[in-house]
Amino acid sequence: MSAMISKKRETGLKSLLLHWDNRDQMAEFVSIRTGFTSTLDACSSETTLPRHLLLPSRAREYLAEEDREYLRMKGVFTLPGNDACSELLRCYISHVHPVMPIIEIDQVLDYYHSGRLREYNILLLWSVFFAAVNFVPQSIYEKEGYKSRKEMKSALYSRAKCMYNNGGEREKIILLQSSLLLGFWHSELDEHMQPWYWTGIAITLCQVLGLHRNPDGSRYNSSVTDRQRMLWRRLWWSCFFRDRWLGLTFGRPFRINIQDCDTPWPLASDLMYDVEATAEFLYAAFVPSEMPRLARYWVTLVELSKLLGDCIIMNYQIQRPKPSVDDVEALEQRLLQCELPDQYEKGLTRLATFYCCHVHLHYQALLMTFYRPFSAEIPHIVPSNDQEDWCLRMRRKTDAAASQTNAILETLAQIKLLGFAGPMTPPLLVPAMQTHLYFCRSADPLSRTFRLNKIDTLMLVMEELQKTYTAASVYRGIFMKAIQQIFPDYRPSTLLSAHAASPGLTSTDPPGSANAEPVAGHIGEATDQGMETSFNDEFVDALMDQASLFNLWEYWNGV
Repeated sequence: MSAMISKKRETGLKSLLLHWDNRDQMAEFVSIRTGFTSTLDACSSETTLPRHLLLPSRAREYLAEEDREYLRMKGVFTLPGNDACSELLRCYISHVHPVMPIIEIDQVLDYYHSGRLREYNILLLWSVFFAAVNFVPQSIYEKEGYKSRKEMKSALYSRAKCMYNNGGEREKIILLQSSLLLGFWHSELDEHMQPWYWTGIAITLCQVLGLHRNPDGSRYNSSVTDRQRMLWRRLWWSCFFRDRWLGLTFGRPFRINIQDCDTPWPLASDLMYDVEATAEFLYAAFVPSEMPRLARYWVTLVELSKLLGDCIIMNYQIQRPKPSVDDVEALEQRLLQCELPDQYEKGLTRLATFYCCHVHLHYQALLMTFYRPFSAEIPHIVPSNDQEDWCLRMRRKTDAAASQTNAILETLAQIKLLGFAGPMTPPLLVPAMQTHLYFCRSADPLSRTFRLNKIDTLMLVMEELQKTYTAASVYRGIFMKAIQQIFPDYRPSTLLSAHAASPGLTSTDPPGSANAEPVAGHIGEATDQGMETSFNDEFVDALMDQASLFNLWEYWNGV
């Protein structure tokens, strides 16, 4: 009799934990060894209980009338016009989703088509619009009453942030998605730390939800749908991607320890389930035909992010053992075996061409991050008679990656695709600029001139990017002052034309010359932000230190 009672209790417990109705539920994660289900496992004689539990979603916090009035006054409930909404969604799907596939496309398009966009989650909608505004043409932001793309971007960010802080949203997936998108915000002075802040929130939410763990790790979890599995993988690996590249950009420790994760590696098909579920006429109107190819590119970016983390852990962590030659060569072999998309593949569209180059820019930044320290540091067991040659080989490999970065950007400029660049593009130029600056200081006069020309090319690209991205203004200003420490008479070249993109735009064309913001007012922007500060030789030494990740942002706060 007692055995029967125990069996009934066990069956009831499993039913409670494994068979929630998964509609309107949110995931919660409990630790393998310390969570409360470990105690409940003692009641189960046969199988381990899953660690991802789907619990009923809590209703959004009730807002008092004065709070709703505050949100109303802030414009949170006033959406852009229909033309702007349509273009923002189209730009988001073409230019943001391929590198941050964190929302389900079919759902937002269904709300839009049925005239119910106001019923879509308003916090997530403003976050989507904010991320997309970088790519809208001039006609759209002017029709909405803004003088520039930056002004519209600031307004949309303000509404999304207001809703995030005051809207009473409690659904963690929504908060996670919005945090990742708001992590694209850069502003003047100390607010440029916002990407680090928002991405940190997103990673914390990921770990609370257990997205770093395989929902089927202990047993197949029938309460989790395949659609949820794919979305969770997209969210987790998007956080991982941002964590690694922001760690490089800001010179800060990673928040994610890959050893704590067993989430399955993403597949290109993970990005296609919602796209393929989109109605055919909506697909034709909003989704680029290249999306299957862009999905494969995204998986490659995640793979490069894993390698970037391994490079930084081996070469830049404070408490790290000195690598051996075998360690260095093993990691180098993994880097050289990366399968990258073919930049010269026949039939690539303009959008696919840009994102192919985007992958290659990440790869070159990765190579420079790997090789740079070894142009000055020597691993264990390098014979003394080979040490100078070792460093020379590493410097040449670093230089080759920097030069290849220039070549990629020159190609994008020549075929008028710089307008496709997103907020993650400016930091990808920094490793090459540091490398060229390093060689400017150490080379003979002829080589110094060649290096100066290369860095000047990247300064031109930064000038173009700063029309949309404040971070590019700061990078450009910092490097201008650093270059002037070596070449006191240096003045950066300026663009001869109004814009490096072409007129006659669609959502998959960059903002062109017909819709370009004027150059005037941007060239001096870095100086306006305080770049009159005097920079000394110590600053230049730190900027060109081959053995450390120079944190431009923290140094800038200190000057």
